[in-house]
Amino acid sequence: MTSRTPPSASDEPTNPLAAGADDDETAPPKTAAAGFSQSLERGLLILSSFSETCPVLGISDLGRAVGLNRSTTYRYVATLAKLGYLQQDPDSRKYSLGPRVVDLGFAAINSMEITRVAGPFLQALSDETGYTVSMAVLDGPDIVYVDRRRSGRASTFAMGLHLHVGSRLPAYCTSMGKVLLAHQDPAVLRNLVDRTDLARRGPKTITAREQLMVALARVRRTGFALNDEELAPGLRSLAAPVQDRSGAVVAAVNIAVHLTVWNASVESVMSRLEAPLRRATTEISTRLGHRPQA
Repeated sequence: MTSRTPPSASDEPTNPLAAGADDDETAPPKTAAAGFSQSLERGLLILSSFSETCPVLGISDLGRAVGLNRSTTYRYVATLAKLGYLQQDPDSRKYSLGPRVVDLGFAAINSMEITRVAGPFLQALSDETGYTVSMAVLDGPDIVYVDRRRSGRASTFAMGLHLHVGSRLPAYCTSMGKVLLAHQDPAVLRNLVDRTDLARRGPKTITAREQLMVALARVRRTGFALNDEELAPGLRSLAAPVQDRSGAVVAAVNIAVHLTVWNASVESVMSRLEAPLRRATTEISTRLGHRPQA
């Protein structure tokens, strides 16, 4: 919810068009590479300052985040707001991401070859099993949802996690995240795990680094990952990898089941869902050009 805290009188400069000492409009820095735009870099840094944990920011917050004075920050923010990339709350005078950013995000996701290829297979898998099916890619220590399909069956359970295309979750406590982590280069994997706070999210979250590494080794060996109440109470999911023409794991697909819908053993869940999940990920991988080695 947007903060209702009144802005301080000094949060926005009284002369927002006054050029600051760090203004690069008239004299590009001598150290800049040919073709490099510092103005564009600053605008993108401002947009990147917003996140799921910091969705609303004031001029002072943004200035600190990007290392600019308030006057210079305001000029960039005002331009981004006029173009629709930021929007301002009229009461708090603070800013959040605007509709143009959302449009760009969806355009980027929809332009990915993998989402165009996978869509029909994900929907078919959801319809066949009756459960929510998702696909995600790895972004640092997180996963980002790039597709999410629900069955038309009445038994489908609304997970209550408010997940949608573009949602991010920590990789270590999700089935898709474990698939994607497991297939990283060992040095990359160590770096990602070292950057991760293995906080407890559900009753069975893996919070020990050594235990997580063992679990990831099992995922590499078996070709799928199981999440048994590691992310949230009552939530289970089974995930398998999607490979491209080079054999690299570029995404993961999962089927999510809640205990309130199907309170079966883990073995029963795997027995019923593993085969259709593997068929779907194999089909998607084949369409992406992957050919298993003989």
